Amino acid sequence: MEFDRVQTIASLSFDKEAIPEEFIMPEKEQPATTTFRGVAPEIPAIDLSEPDQEKLVGLIADASKEWGIFQVINHGIPSDLIAELQGVGKRFFELPQEEKEVCARPRDSESIEGYGSKLLNDPQEKKTWVDHLFHRIWPPPSINYQFWPENPPYSREVNKEYAKYTRNVVDKLFTTLSLGLGLEGHVLKEAAGGEQIEYMLKINYYPPCPRPDLTLGVEAHTDLSAITILVPNEVPGLQIFKDDHWIEAKYIPDALIIHIGDQIEILSNGKYKAVLHRTTVAKDRARMSWPVFLEPPGELVVGPLPQFINKDNPTKFKTKKFKDYMHCKLNKLPQ
Repeated sequence: MEFDRVQTIASLSFDKEAIPEEFIMPEKEQPATTTFRGVAPEIPAIDLSEPDQEKLVGLIADASKEWGIFQVINHGIPSDLIAELQGVGKRFFELPQEEKEVCARPRDSESIEGYGSKLLNDPQEKKTWVDHLFHRIWPPPSINYQFWPENPPYSREVNKEYAKYTRNVVDKLFTTLSLGLGLEGHVLKEAAGGEQIEYMLKINYYPPCPRPDLTLGVEAHTDLSAITILVPNEVPGLQIFKDDHWIEAKYIPDALIIHIGDQIEILSNGKYKAVLHRTTVAKDRARMSWPVFLEPPGELVVGPLPQFINKDNPTKFKTKKFKDYMHCKLNKLPQ
């Protein structure tokens, strides 16, 4: 059973209109009882082509302080390239199981790269309704093609093209986030690893689920990255914890959803907030998403920038190597 993928379990579950016990969340986490149903504020949507830089910086800084998440439109990544990225990902998860397993994460691997399901370190933990494929797409020295699907045959070219365009968005985001803190535009990117920042693409596949009211695709968490740039499909599911409510993100075609991650919160000493979020699933449709996690290189030491520490504002976070932070986060150890 431990080798079963959620996609396989899902195909069997519809026969009995039930899901295995290990996927049923505690009642206080079940989406049926915790999703906010009233009139809710919408996640800020920001035009990244705004010609007034001061206005753009203000919008992004405000969203990052108040929400920790925002959507961007007119970001410069062609809509047909986004469609191709989605298409090759969808086709990967439509492959026969044995073909997908070619990209599987080795069971003894210390890396998260590869095809798999939730990384369960604690057998008492609940499982989540998702399969995934992690693979780095930038910079070239960090890429391990073992985890890049060869089928569909043009998926590698799509990955490379998407990485090229994403780098322009990344530079604009880091610059505006820096300026929004009163820093020079280059500061945050350099502090997060500069040109050595690693782009980890994850394809999430949330199969149709006979009891979406009882389970989650991803449990509540903040991202351990600096920034996450996410492409969703049209099936709703991303939820943000705001003002003590779980609020559903509105789908905007071709928009990118930008998450502030833990490393930006740490570097800013809490001025920018890492967003607490989770994912629900659907009964009649597969949900998918394509987040790119912008991660510092493992040996890089990350801590609050000295500009944000003084006697009135002491350091809120430890300074440590990113690989040590990641180890603690993934194993749910204290930082």
